Amino acid sequence: MDSTLRVVAPYPWRVPDLSPIAERAAAPETLPEITAGDLSWRAATIDDAQLVADFNNAMSEADDLPFRETVDEVREELEAPWVDLSTQSMLGLDDEAQLRAVGFVMTTPGDVRTVRAFVSGGVHPDRRGEGIGRELLAWQVARARQLLAASGKELPGRIAAYAEDTDTARHRIFEHAGFAARRYFADLKRPLGEGAPPIPEVELNGSLRLADFSPELDDATRLAHNDAFRDHWGSEPQTPEQWQSGRSEFAPEWSHVVVDDSPDVEALLADERTDASTADALRAGAPLVVAYAYNSRFEADFEVRGYSFGYTGLLGTRRAYRGRKAAIAALAASMRSFEDAGMEAAVLDVDTENPSGAHGLYASLGYVQEHGSRMYSIEL
Repeated sequence: MDSTLRVVAPYPWRVPDLSPIAERAAAPETLPEITAGDLSWRAATIDDAQLVADFNNAMSEADDLPFRETVDEVREELEAPWVDLSTQSMLGLDDEAQLRAVGFVMTTPGDVRTVRAFVSGGVHPDRRGEGIGRELLAWQVARARQLLAASGKELPGRIAAYAEDTDTARHRIFEHAGFAARRYFADLKRPLGEGAPPIPEVELNGSLRLADFSPELDDATRLAHNDAFRDHWGSEPQTPEQWQSGRSEFAPEWSHVVVDDSPDVEALLADERTDASTADALRAGAPLVVAYAYNSRFEADFEVRGYSFGYTGLLGTRRAYRGRKAAIAALAASMRSFEDAGMEAAVLDVDTENPSGAHGLYASLGYVQEHGSRMYSIEL
């Protein structure tokens, strides 16, 4: 068989036999009104970034959550080219034009296994207990159903939301609206500096080489990420637009990749685990990133957590390269970068049912759980 003619889907699974998404989504023709709290409602605009950031931080402070948002982070979410704020957002303001409730319904363009809509937001601590949250969530779910029905993607559907483990009020409102907890995540911390366990030395074999982040390797890393996570529950491939978004807190000077300088192209093209996008890149002679650790600096969280830290947001290894310690090498290099910058800890989040066994790996490297969160969903 000529491997150059072989087509491999990016996510090669069989879609189960399902009724059309337009039927499963059961989208209402009109959206429910929000009358509780006697608020005035309007869609958000990009100019509301500061207002929304202040609102989100007021909720986080009241609920004792371990993070805060910057206005740049919020603005990036609002500016995403695939988001239509006029139909995917709702702000509730009181008579004094104070923001008292926020609701967003976000979709992403790269979904090929499950078409998803994410709901987020909440009610200001001063206005809770009036029924605003339940009515706002009902609006969000209805809008999510409309977006999924209109997606044209004949795939399983999901309406998803996230909550910290300690946010029991949010758990109740989601469960009341028909959501169920589907996935659990652990927020892990690993101390650095004096008195901390030594950072492991990892020797790479063969033609594998540790490299610092560079723009020239960025899209090759996107392809590696899409490959690494295509067997992870809830993961979808990222388009170039998605990959480049949400980087206001990204720390390229702390980020590292592992490159195979002499990949066996013929063997990779013949390997059923090689996805179509990677195959195209290999034929074009593009560099092959096989593992990566992309990190961020969330300074707004330092005071809340009580220590400075580097955060590993993306970490993975291509499926064909698992077992060669490539991701451990990238993570260890990240920890050294954090430590060299004076950070007191390394932090990351992990799906507790990660199929690669990452949770046990992190424990062996000195990471311990500090917080937890969960994903709720309605499956369609």
